[in-house]
Amino acid sequence: MAEEAPEDGAVRTLPSLRRLSRALPFGRSHGRLGVSSSGRHIVPALCSQEKADPQKTAFLLRKAWTLYSVTPLYRFRRCRLRDYARLLGAFIAAEKQKGLAVEVGVELDIKVALSSLADLRGSELDQDALLVQHFTCLPLFLTHGPESYTSLVGSWFQKTFDCCFRRLAISPLNLSWMVAMWAGCKLDRAASAVELIFSVPCLAQPLDISYAIHPEDAKALWDTVQKTPGEITQEEVDVFMDCLYAHFHRHFKIHLSAAKLVKVSTAIASAHCDGIVKILHSQYLPGVLMLLTELAISQIQ
Repeated sequence: MAEEAPEDGAVRTLPSLRRLSRALPFGRSHGRLGVSSSGRHIVPALCSQEKADPQKTAFLLRKAWTLYSVTPLYRFRRCRLRDYARLLGAFIAAEKQKGLAVEVGVELDIKVALSSLADLRGSELDQDALLVQHFTCLPLFLTHGPESYTSLVGSWFQKTFDCCFRRLAISPLNLSWMVAMWAGCKLDRAASAVELIFSVPCLAQPLDISYAIHPEDAKALWDTVQKTPGEITQEEVDVFMDCLYAHFHRHFKIHLSAAKLVKVSTAIASAHCDGIVKILHSQYLPGVLMLLTELAISQIQ
């Protein structure tokens, strides 16, 4: 861990090749958000998962994480995590000293630690998540901390493993899926409001519209829309959003469908179209990370 920002951390989620080829992930085998044989877009509903140790994953919660997608790492070896940590530390130190040579293994002001997080596997077929303190990699890279460190670590991974980093934006369509899935989740405590932020285009001055819904009302609406428990379809998401739009228009005479959905917030998580995510509930942490991982996979295809 770099001593200059000890409170920061990051986690990598890495589906195994077996899962990528056999399972039906969010953005790969189903297409945009999942396509069934009947042509409907389908994705498994976000489920609560109890197996993650809250103490080991607490650092992930209530922080704004910036998302990147990462192409496969060439000749990456999990058994060499300590070697990678030393090499990455030396690279960062050299860059901070404006390119001066730094001997690997010499005591440095910058320290990097890599470790594995078994609690963040999405299923038994997945490999353990890899923790790179301050940064994450393949196929989902989340950063929380100074942009300078993000740039340095990204450069090292690209040079070392011949991979490519790219900011992971979230489309309005995917934001609508997220708010529908998260609004329908059961919580064991009082939940915050479901909020949608819309940006109005073609105006001289920027204008955002905030639309807040009581969490119980949002869940009740979703429960009436969802036909099959444990499954979400594109048609259901469209109906859910259309109902919200119709309610807003009835009260304010504004067509939200003409605006751009840029952010959604629920008690589970919040997500911005620029690829900024904040996870708020430990119970659904693995499911949210799996969802974001599938978005990253769809972008690097």
